[in-house]
Amino acid sequence: MKLLRFGRDFKPDQEVILRDYLAIERTRLANERTLLSYIRSSLYLLLGGIAFFQLKEFSNFEYLAILSLVFSAIFFVIGIYRFTLLKKSLKKLYYRTEEKENNTED
Repeated sequence: MKLLRFGRDFKPDQEVILRDYLAIERTRLANERTLLSYIRSSLYLLLGGIAFFQLKEFSNFEYLAILSLVFSAIFFVIGIYRFTLLKKSLKKLYYRTEEKENNTED
């Protein structure tokens, strides 16, 4: 389960500067790009599974088709799960830095 735990241990201890805001934005965009990669891989596996089901002459491929469809669903769920975890983590970090800035300006 350590594979799915990322970004939870980071707590900003210094004042956030523009470079850090840009890094957060790059991380958010990379997170979206990764989600799209998971979706693309899931769709490829789905298409492969459907194609294996269409092969009537090779009945042995039916198990491979089912396995492909299962992995397609697993990839999709893992992609959504990781996306939401990192998105929540980034929101906490961003709001925490915004609160620090507002408190120092007052």
